[in-house]
Amino acid sequence: MYSEATRNALIDEATTLFAERGYAGTSLEDIAASALLTRGAVYHHFAGKQALFEAVLDRLGIGAIQRVAEVASKQSSPEDAAIAGFDAFLGESCDPVYGKLVWQEGPLALGWEGWRRCEQDHSYALVEGVVLSLMHSGYLEHTAERTTVRIFHEMLGGAGLALAEASAEDKPQVRRECTDLFRRVLLGLHQQAGAAPADG
Repeated sequence: MYSEATRNALIDEATTLFAERGYAGTSLEDIAASALLTRGAVYHHFAGKQALFEAVLDRLGIGAIQRVAEVASKQSSPEDAAIAGFDAFLGESCDPVYGKLVWQEGPLALGWEGWRRCEQDHSYALVEGVVLSLMHSGYLEHTAERTTVRIFHEMLGGAGLALAEASAEDKPQVRRECTDLFRRVLLGLHQQAGAAPADG
């Protein structure tokens, strides 16, 4: 119990300091001092600063996806679930801590491949579930599953980054624009699916 509490305290302090100073501007000594622990205590739980940053992203990502999934699950149709879930995810990206650490500091701290792998672990399965639900319901044409999921996942990431880079004053407008664009993309694909000739 104490060990878990210490680990959580380190993640708490690391989240705050990484958000305030950035990954490069934060040292393990800073985090240990903020948590009233020694550097050795940090290494007892994490192999180094990058491992601690990964733990921060894991916590942020898991929490965000759980909240998004909860919003989507309350909708009455796959289309409504997709739109509500997308908008809820944008809401998460409006949070200054989440936006900065996930979208801006993540690639710098973990490298492109490491950050991409982290994003895959957190959000890909949720996007895949939404897209397949749209396909199985007949709302989208059931074709090119993997490519469609990947494109939707990239759309989510692009919108998240746009929000992270937007000023606090511009975030509400950017969020509305992204949600509207997503809705129009879905409608366009739905209309195309309806116009597609039946098999056979």
